[in-house]
Amino acid sequence: MRYTPETYQEELRSFTWEIPPDFNIVDVVERHAKERPDRVAVIWEDDDGNERRVSFREIATAIRAFGSSLIGLGVSQGDPVLHVLPRLPEAHVAQLGTFVAGGVAVPCSEMLKASEIAYRAEVSGAPVIVADASVADTVESVRDQCPLETFILIGADGPRDGWLRFEDLLERGDPEGPKVALTADDPMTINFTSGTTGNPKPVVHKHRWMYCHHRVTARYWYDASAEDVIWATTAPGWAKWYWSPIGVSLTTGATQFMYNGRYDAERYLALMEKHGITKLCATPTEFRLFAQLPDMGRFNLVLKDALSAGEPLNVEPIEAFKRAFGVTIRDGYGQTESICLVCNLPGLPVKPGAMGMPTPGPGVVLIDLDGNPVDRGEIGEISLKPGSPAIFDGYWKAPDLDEEVFSGGWYRTGDLARMDEDGYLFFEGRADDVILTSGYRIGPFEVEDALVSHPAVVEAAAVAAPHRERGEIVKAFVILADGYSPSEELTSELQGHVKSVTAPYKYPRAIEYITELPKTTSGKIKRAELKAKEWEGWDRR
Repeated sequence: MRYTPETYQEELRSFTWEIPPDFNIVDVVERHAKERPDRVAVIWEDDDGNERRVSFREIATAIRAFGSSLIGLGVSQGDPVLHVLPRLPEAHVAQLGTFVAGGVAVPCSEMLKASEIAYRAEVSGAPVIVADASVADTVESVRDQCPLETFILIGADGPRDGWLRFEDLLERGDPEGPKVALTADDPMTINFTSGTTGNPKPVVHKHRWMYCHHRVTARYWYDASAEDVIWATTAPGWAKWYWSPIGVSLTTGATQFMYNGRYDAERYLALMEKHGITKLCATPTEFRLFAQLPDMGRFNLVLKDALSAGEPLNVEPIEAFKRAFGVTIRDGYGQTESICLVCNLPGLPVKPGAMGMPTPGPGVVLIDLDGNPVDRGEIGEISLKPGSPAIFDGYWKAPDLDEEVFSGGWYRTGDLARMDEDGYLFFEGRADDVILTSGYRIGPFEVEDALVSHPAVVEAAAVAAPHRERGEIVKAFVILADGYSPSEELTSELQGHVKSVTAPYKYPRAIEYITELPKTTSGKIKRAELKAKEWEGWDRR
């Protein structure tokens, strides 16, 4: 559906959750398999050009077969199962097969180090791990350092000591075997946060999470239907995988595309043309690199919607994409702990720099430090009332963390924003990212957005750096585009450019040129890490 200001307001007024008490994603996929068995659920391709197509009937049969094997191995309701998998159709089989047995999925990126896998196993208490052959050695190195007992390997060339072959379990499993009767209030996943400060926290979501994504994320952000071909470039180890490939594509019965290969702007566009992608959800970095191509429009796409997630996207890639394909990229915002909380709804105007509007249902409020709603135009923290179906219920077996995160009558996201007179939210940075200089409060994104609007800048991060007179100044870390080199002249040019496109007091008084920004494995800039290095050893007195 394409919205108008009037229909959006009506959705806000009339929204009700109406979550089916017995909702779970396994039943949903099996219903799709019964109603449209030959509909392609997954199109998969790797960087060597190998291609596979998996129907809903095939995926549902494999899910039930693998789940029956897990039951035979002793997995029972509530048991955590670690998954360390790349972008493969088998990821869905392993994840949803876990739910057939009543287990709780613990998604892990294949990029994790051995100690990080051991930490997740220890915190979750998982007795079982399903891993790709490419990470077997990493897992092996911590075999005796965590509670893991059963090791299942996908894609092994042959037998490996101490491991069960996923393919053998699939073959021996019963495709008509029993499945645990799950409800919307049973635990579904333990998703670890990115961990920009401290150890990653184990966020627990219930099966209702998928219903809420279908009800909100798929409707108000994706505008998805069963006829779509959706490509979300995320990987199975992240909450965004559960947002989109599962929470949108599988719930709606759409076809989804998976590409198991490195990012290359031209290759991505060629794949979109080849497979008839109608909905693309990518990161801001990916869209910025698309915009670096001088002839992006030569690709013949049938794209209807382009969605950006992770951090706010600056104006230039949005305009470049629209010129090339006639599609306006629409930002969406949420967290590991939530569904889509804010987005640019289809049909409504996209304001430059805006995150969008609060989605109907979650009940987003901007509050001050005392927990009071702020007025429009003022900066506040994006917050929700505890108990909202749009957010998680707590952490895995960590009541102390639950008490901390839900104290004060709010769930505080830690993200700052301001709402304009039309109801659009503008991101102002993390609560601990705001730069205070000479009495001004400056959100880092404003500076970063201004910098990347210059053709010399591909990416930028702005943080507070110490200063004797001003307390703090804005310092920018900049990655340059091809053909540009660091120089005093360029620094002056960039500072002048920022002054020309935003309030002059926001310009970076210091710029450092780097080749890579520190990021979490989910792609978010670690501003805290950059800031910590600036303040190391500084006497704050």
